[in-house]
Amino acid sequence: MREIYFDNAATTRVRPEVAELMMKVMTEDYGNPSARHVMGMKAENYIKTAREQIARTLRVDPGEIYFTSGGTESNNLALIGTALARSRRGKHIISTGIEHAAIYKPLDLLREQGFDITILPVDGQGHIDLSELSAAIRPDTILVSLMYVNNEIGSIEPIAETGRIIKERNPECYFHTDTIQAYGKLRIRPKTEHIDMLSVSAHKIHGPKGTGFIYIDKHVRLHPLILGGGQERDMRSGTENVPGIAGMGLAAEMYYKEHEKIEAGMLSVRDRLIDRLSAMEGVKLNTEKGEGFAPHVVSASFAGVRAEVLLHALEQKGIYVSSGSACSSNHPAISGTLRSIGVDQDLLDSTLRFSFGIYSTPEEADLCADALEELLPQLRRFVRR
Repeated sequence: MREIYFDNAATTRVRPEVAELMMKVMTEDYGNPSARHVMGMKAENYIKTAREQIARTLRVDPGEIYFTSGGTESNNLALIGTALARSRRGKHIISTGIEHAAIYKPLDLLREQGFDITILPVDGQGHIDLSELSAAIRPDTILVSLMYVNNEIGSIEPIAETGRIIKERNPECYFHTDTIQAYGKLRIRPKTEHIDMLSVSAHKIHGPKGTGFIYIDKHVRLHPLILGGGQERDMRSGTENVPGIAGMGLAAEMYYKEHEKIEAGMLSVRDRLIDRLSAMEGVKLNTEKGEGFAPHVVSASFAGVRAEVLLHALEQKGIYVSSGSACSSNHPAISGTLRSIGVDQDLLDSTLRFSFGIYSTPEEADLCADALEELLPQLRRFVRR
């Protein structure tokens, strides 16, 4: 049975070149980068190289890249680190209703600590209203955190315009963006988009799990959350994950060197699947073609079929996707996204997300659509009984 992996927004298959480099670091150049002998210096050089590789993809200074365990830690550092460092200046933070749990849960914590959190609504395509953003910014606003690409429906927020408005309304306010689903798929330029901080996770770009980074503009002051030996210039203590960092640096470099080719390939898969889904009865697309949506995500709701049932039916055919809703209390962020864009109540638990990587093909989109055309009538008949 052919495997069709359409869950790349959850995680990606590590590139062979990345795995090979990581194995070399783990088995040959395995020194502690804090050690002062040759083995330590070799390990330190891998970190330096990765920092430079990543900085080039964003056109920033290597000294503005800090390595973490992944996107969740980076998001926590941006939000809680800002709050701890700037609470005397103000306690107002702005975000949206379609953020990942790694954003809204730190915001919940800060709310409990007395911070005033403003949550901006979004339209039916998942985009904020810039006039509402402008009106929400106050003299005591210390941070705006806005997801660059939504992890569930693929909507792209107006990041550059957001950054400009923030700096016009309150130049002292920091702007953080969760770019975990955007990095590698889009050209991101923090300096021209007025981004002060951004978060990235390596396993979304065919790199290793458990590794990420945060870009922090040199003027930003954060309070570190992990204290100890002073690694990462006192911003994130703990012995560095050298194999993961080296692998992430190579994955980032390869992704951006092939950016145009990768983006075109993903768009061809996305648009093919959208075309096929659009022709099916009882299917509502939550993702559209065009520049307002990322190239690697398609969200669709299937009337009359529970998402979990359809997911496992596809799995039996070797097709792997993810649930795009899950209304249970364990996943409030997911249902919150669909509710925020106005998905009907009876479709909230009937939504799947299809997401693509560098190995995805239009042929696979057709095979997935063929399977859906076969399964949907069968499953709907079963439900009616």
